[in-house]
Amino acid sequence: MTAIEIKEPGAPDVLVPCERPMPEPGAGDVLIKVAAAGVNRPDVLQRTGGYPPPPGASDIPGLEISGEVVSLGEDVTNLKLGDQVTALVAGGGYAEYCVAPAPQCLPVPTGFSAIQAAALPETFFTVWTNVFDRGALKAGEALLIHGGSSGIGTTAIQLAAAMGARVLATAGSAEKCKACEDLGAERAINYREEDFVEVAKNLTGGKGVNVVLDMVGGSYVQRNISALAPDGRLCYIAFLGGPKAEVNLAPVMMKRITISGSTLRARSVEFKAEIAQNLKKTVWPLLESGKIAPVIHQTFPLREANKAHEMMESSAHIGKIVLTV
Repeated sequence: MTAIEIKEPGAPDVLVPCERPMPEPGAGDVLIKVAAAGVNRPDVLQRTGGYPPPPGASDIPGLEISGEVVSLGEDVTNLKLGDQVTALVAGGGYAEYCVAPAPQCLPVPTGFSAIQAAALPETFFTVWTNVFDRGALKAGEALLIHGGSSGIGTTAIQLAAAMGARVLATAGSAEKCKACEDLGAERAINYREEDFVEVAKNLTGGKGVNVVLDMVGGSYVQRNISALAPDGRLCYIAFLGGPKAEVNLAPVMMKRITISGSTLRARSVEFKAEIAQNLKKTVWPLLESGKIAPVIHQTFPLREANKAHEMMESSAHIGKIVLTV
């Protein structure tokens, strides 16, 4: 099969097409003929040498796919040959075929294309576990999302708004701010021109937001704490602005703030399976009814994965970038 491998850590041009043996599904796995694969920031980190695959995972990048089930491993009872699925995987997505744990597969939502379906798993699994499980966001509460125009951001805005939360989002241009508001954000904050702490406080009557979803880290840490209400929850999923910060713990204690962080890739199949079932029960009906939908910025052929990474690193995109096979 054709796949995209990382020749060596480096710039996008280290992503090169290659021929690899067809993978075989183990017990509990399925083999999927890939129709499309999502591109995500962790893929970029892996390409540059900063996010190696967990033990046992493929060295081929790619964490989410859609396609047809073409082979079943032992003990797979919830899927059958020919099923059209979308799946979260720990690697191997940038290829014509990919193995996925059966419990991490979900049916392609009714009416969805393969491209739309491939844009779902990584962001929806991540947002669900961080915003709703760890962040415990409830209807009527306020959520501040950094990077609102990213794949994670566009997903979080729609999901939180659909669940009845107030949504604020930061973005770096007027166009991106408008996109956030079109998706359901009550207010988008241009971080180049405005202070998100001040805006968040003003819009909540001085109280602050209940949950912050942050992928920036660095200088944002203390400001996020300032933007949070008492009993607020600060959830980290990345640190594009740097992994270290000097923090004044006094407001953390005075406001009883919870700070958490997580990565999804290395978690167990059982953990991801529970998220998958929550998504199928709660989120898939929203997708199939048209209330929410993935935002697709651009697609690239599989062999042009390097161009997809160039687009990702430019931050010019709004929503998801997808490879087509």
